[in-house]
Amino acid sequence: MPFFIVAGAVNAAIAVMLGAFGAHGLKDKLSERYLEIWETAVQYQMFHALGLLAIGILASSSIWGASPQLNWAGYLLLAGIIIFSGSLYALSLSGVGVLGAITPIGGVLFIAGWILLIIAAVKG
Repeated sequence: MPFFIVAGAVNAAIAVMLGAFGAHGLKDKLSERYLEIWETAVQYQMFHALGLLAIGILASSSIWGASPQLNWAGYLLLAGIIIFSGSLYALSLSGVGVLGAITPIGGVLFIAGWILLIIAAVKG
């Protein structure tokens, strides 16, 4: 599905930009702890951007074709990026610890998305 290819490519580009911003723009502004949290957010955003690209490719008619499981997997990975990485970016910049409590929700969305990809593969 082109949507997931575009979403994956956009998120990969954003991850590269935010990674560079963290390494160069935030290096002297954040503590080592918050820089590590920022890097974790960037890494998970990139990993799951690649997952979105894979889902978009797999959903093409020449491979598996679109399926409800693939669609849900893609939407869950996208929501996971927003909640998981987004909460870590916000935590790094604000220092508001309660934002860390939101992060596991994104992690659960990631896991659910990967499980749906497994189900799509088994059915496909």
